[in-house]
Amino acid sequence: MMRADFAAIANWVTPQSQVLDLGCGDGSFLAFLQTQKPVHAYGVEIDDQRVLACVQKGINVIQQDLEGGLALFEDKSFDTVVLSQTVQTIHQTEKILSEIVRVGKECVISFPNFGHWSHRLAVAMGHMPVSKSLPYAWFDTPNVRVLTIADFEGLAHQLGLDILDRVVLHEGRPITWAANLFGSLAIYRIRGA
Repeated sequence: MMRADFAAIANWVTPQSQVLDLGCGDGSFLAFLQTQKPVHAYGVEIDDQRVLACVQKGINVIQQDLEGGLALFEDKSFDTVVLSQTVQTIHQTEKILSEIVRVGKECVISFPNFGHWSHRLAVAMGHMPVSKSLPYAWFDTPNVRVLTIADFEGLAHQLGLDILDRVVLHEGRPITWAANLFGSLAIYRIRGA
């Protein structure tokens, strides 16, 4: 099943552009993107099995830990850098955000919104939330931090990043009113100032 953020991200990618997907998983997004528009796509992934899955899909992939930075890539070497549902798994959030805007002319970031009302309710009831957007229990989650739409926008402002566009979804539907409360997935298009 296709993730809800794939189409929204693809809308911001220009045909024939250079795209780098960081934390690309099994390459599903890049495979989807290449069916939607012709692009020059590359992925970065650390997990052996996911790298193999990328190769089997014909995706150009580099096996690397994002925590080490992106020194392998030159400034503005990609038209679009994608960090799709990965930012919450990164320990050095500020460093990776600074690196993606260095490497990409534009960047797209998506993440599950911990501020969604159902997550707030779960915490108020004394439990960590489990939902479609946060599908793991507290003890087996790959997420090292949780963030809300307001948190991300605050950090983007602090780092001097320009937010060019934003789409907030809940179960694939756009949320335009009280997005931090009713949106379960946030997708941003940003660039360095």
